[in-house]
Amino acid sequence: MKLWLDDLRDTPFGYTGARSVDEAKELITDCEGRGEGIEVIDLDYDLGRFQSQGGNGLALLEWLAERESFYPVEIHSTHPYGVIEMQRFLDWNWPF
Repeated sequence: MKLWLDDLRDTPFGYTGARSVDEAKELITDCEGRGEGIEVIDLDYDLGRFQSQGGNGLALLEWLAERESFYPVEIHSTHPYGVIEMQRFLDWNWPF
């Protein structure tokens, strides 16, 4: 699965879309439960009205790190602070 987390942008062809962190977590755990691989998780930071459902893109990264699920991550967010914070978190926590 290729996961696209974004509250506004259309989900690109070939990706599975989630609007909230809670929805993304559910898709990830379902995928893992079926024994399917996760190719990439592509993140937006600010999830607007969906932020009340699990937080922002950084919250998903924190959850993944807690469970040591270090899937490949890309960031498509245009939120300047959010991009810096998510990239910093990846640099400090993801094994490259």
